[in-house]
Amino acid sequence: MNIIVSAGGTGGHINPALALINEFKKQEKNLNVLYIGTHNRMEKDIVPKLGIKYESLEIYGFSKTQIARDFKNIFLIKNAIKKCNKIMDDFKPDVVIGAGGYVTMPVIYSAKKKNIPTVILEQNSIPGKTNKVLAKNCDLVCTSYENSNKYFTKAKKCICTGNPVDLKINSLSKIDLGFHKNKKLLLIVSGSLGSETLNNFFISLLSKINEEDNYEVLYITGKSYYDEFINNKSFSKNIKILPFLENMSSLFYDVDLIITRAGASTLAEIMQANLPSIIIPSPYVAGNHQYYNALDLTERGLAKVYEEKNLNVDKLYKDINNLLSNNDEYKTMKENLNKLNKVKSSKIIYDEIKKHRVRYSMTGRINYQKNSQLQEQRILSIVYTYSHSETQLYSFTS
Repeated sequence: MNIIVSAGGTGGHINPALALINEFKKQEKNLNVLYIGTHNRMEKDIVPKLGIKYESLEIYGFSKTQIARDFKNIFLIKNAIKKCNKIMDDFKPDVVIGAGGYVTMPVIYSAKKKNIPTVILEQNSIPGKTNKVLAKNCDLVCTSYENSNKYFTKAKKCICTGNPVDLKINSLSKIDLGFHKNKKLLLIVSGSLGSETLNNFFISLLSKINEEDNYEVLYITGKSYYDEFINNKSFSKNIKILPFLENMSSLFYDVDLIITRAGASTLAEIMQANLPSIIIPSPYVAGNHQYYNALDLTERGLAKVYEEKNLNVDKLYKDINNLLSNNDEYKTMKENLNKLNKVKSSKIIYDEIKKHRVRYSMTGRINYQKNSQLQEQRILSIVYTYSHSETQLYSFTS
């Protein structure tokens, strides 16, 4: 079986893609995987190291401010689609899966034009623009939240599968990182790319934590902000600072409390690990989707949420100490997490793909080749306008 998987930009898209690839590897004896990502973001380093064949596309997300780059991007998208067309012809995938990020747009579009079955994964409660556009006539859309399905009424099929995670139990322990076995561990992470706002706030928070607090702290800054912290001499000895931690989610089983953004993949992983959390949703994301991701957990008594605009060092420090003292709120979170029905999302998605997959049709391929010149003329119609609040993206002719 040949599959193409595309995802890019952040760990929130890449990790579910890798979890699904691992599920396919478990289920398929003769599997060929090709991963298509960006030429300049984190997946270009992560994926090849895993021994997965990688193709890159030069493409950027549209913005509200960089108009010149956006017009250049129109031509880059057209070139990316041409490259994807050749990849589809050469690799002959049985199915093409997009797990989020703007890089998936030319990949899914090309597959649809060549009558190759297409699948989209939507991790967030409020879908991104790219997935909304691509879902039209997509063979299968897999969502992480039931309330997301209403956005995909034009897809041939849409089901809530949950978000694929692939936690490796006991592959990384706090002892491996130099922490004490019998002390509680607080993990603080501000997203796979880091956050300037949160880093500035956490400098003040970490300065309050001292050795009298009977727990240890691991703070993952993100590579861009590490130098600001490593040179700070005011932090207590029970605090360790790292720029990045590979396979960080495998540490979750050895953590007592996490402070994190509300990326859908991270939330899925902490629920899988029964890990109580304090969530600070990023307000800088499309549709404020992180807030709604976090809201789902708080409504089920699984987490505590702070909006970034309401952050207060003293209050958060007090909440950390109360939760790590195993208070009633912490016990309730833990009990509710243990009660969750832990579905194997990657297996559900795999089964759905196998059940409904239509094999790559040579008839469809021949028809595409006969009409290639016409397709090139119609391949990209971009309607690109600016409003006061947001960029209205692209639409495709069919």
